[in-house]
Amino acid sequence: METEQKKLLFVFNSRSGKAQIKSKLLDMIDLFVKNGYEVTAHPTQAQQDALELVQENAPEYDMIVCSGGDGTVNEVVSGLMSVADRPLLGYIPAGTVNDFASSLHIPKDMLKAAHLAMEGTPFSCDIGGFNDRYFSYVAAFGIFTDVAYQTPQHFKNILGRTAYVLEGAKQLYNIKSYHMAVEYNGQVMEDDFIFGLVTNSTSVGGFKGFRGKGVKLDDGVFEVSLIKTPKNSIELQMIVSALMQKVINQDFITTFRTSELKLTCSEGVPWTLDGEYGGTHKAVRVKNHRQAIRIMTDPEKLIERVEAGEEA
Repeated sequence: METEQKKLLFVFNSRSGKAQIKSKLLDMIDLFVKNGYEVTAHPTQAQQDALELVQENAPEYDMIVCSGGDGTVNEVVSGLMSVADRPLLGYIPAGTVNDFASSLHIPKDMLKAAHLAMEGTPFSCDIGGFNDRYFSYVAAFGIFTDVAYQTPQHFKNILGRTAYVLEGAKQLYNIKSYHMAVEYNGQVMEDDFIFGLVTNSTSVGGFKGFRGKGVKLDDGVFEVSLIKTPKNSIELQMIVSALMQKVINQDFITTFRTSELKLTCSEGVPWTLDGEYGGTHKAVRVKNHRQAIRIMTDPEKLIERVEAGEEA
């Protein structure tokens, strides 16, 4: 009796990055076939296409491989989170920044990443829940985070960009501030904030060195950073200096780790999820779904990074 052939769904955004996938596409499909998969290839047609495709079809496949930027992998991960029986995930980065791939030590070279998807080891990665949505590595609010979804190419250096924008701000009232209550680890903090990040990543917008040491992607907790509203030009400059020097000034930048948190504000706050618009919300509940997705990578490199105390 013949063994049933394994099935693979290949979802890719042909427009990500510089559309470099077009020159590699046949080689990647050939690689998948040589590894014993019957391949269904699907180029995404519109926003949410990948999410809906994975939601409807994921249980039929042994593996899903996606290629694109952080927005594409967000859709695929969101689709997987909506089904109970989740197949393995392979990721071939093709976007501009690819923070998620960088955190997982997935190669930037597309064919090397395709080989890793076939030959690597499943790594159980945490996924963030955001109200009724999901994010793979970051949820953010505040000053100029809308740049991420209005002009995706400019999300490369979101923290560095924030520092320069703050430094160039001539009028403090031009900086939008949100009075928020933040509940986490049995505590409640209330203050005015201009910027916030909830991450499960060693890199945000290509910016490293801000998340602290020993960030793990499977420990069930997020790294949270909140920048308080400066009260005068001196505080503004101190915040700018902290960001540019990649250090934490606890007087103005609050950081902590938690598996769940709730943020509430009397007005709607625009959020981004993995660099895409995540809606405007007065109340947000964020929950870490520990080790929810099995993604193909090289766990030894992840272990080496943690043991070396690599700065995130």
